[in-house]
Amino acid sequence: MIVRNPDQRIAVLVDVQNIYYSAKNLCNAKINYKNLLNHVIYDRLLVRAIAYVIKSDPDLKEVLFFDALNAAGLEVKEKDLQTFYGGAKKGDWDLGIAMDAIRMGQKVDSIILISGDGDFKPVVNYLQQAFGCLVEVVAFEKTTNAGLIEMADSFTDIEKHRHLMFKAKPIRKKKSK
Repeated sequence: MIVRNPDQRIAVLVDVQNIYYSAKNLCNAKINYKNLLNHVIYDRLLVRAIAYVIKSDPDLKEVLFFDALNAAGLEVKEKDLQTFYGGAKKGDWDLGIAMDAIRMGQKVDSIILISGDGDFKPVVNYLQQAFGCLVEVVAFEKTTNAGLIEMADSFTDIEKHRHLMFKAKPIRKKKSK
């Protein structure tokens, strides 16, 4: 258990793809990013909050989603979805998130990582050991790497905080003629 106090400087880093798909697949829900940000700030001094997104389709829904993230108080960093020969696609921000965490680790008391990706274990360890930075992980426990949970100074299971989600609209099946 960590102590949260009003003088703590925090940075919030959101791995949007990781959280989006966990919410969708586990709870048939979408994340309420404004509520999520307010929940993790916990009356502390927010230095920076960044949402890392992958641009896949230049359609209006995606633009509106990115605008909503920004309106919720998150700086949005975008990266294009890579399409490889043969049709394989890749889009992740792991290295970018890790680099930003290291750059900010000396300027804040706590990094709040909103992701369950076990690839972040080395950067969590580095932030704790090199900077004495607290690392709080916020994600869905069922899809979060067990080692990441164990390594974090604090873990919050989003699924236990229903106010952090919207129920997704049911998928309507087209009527057969």
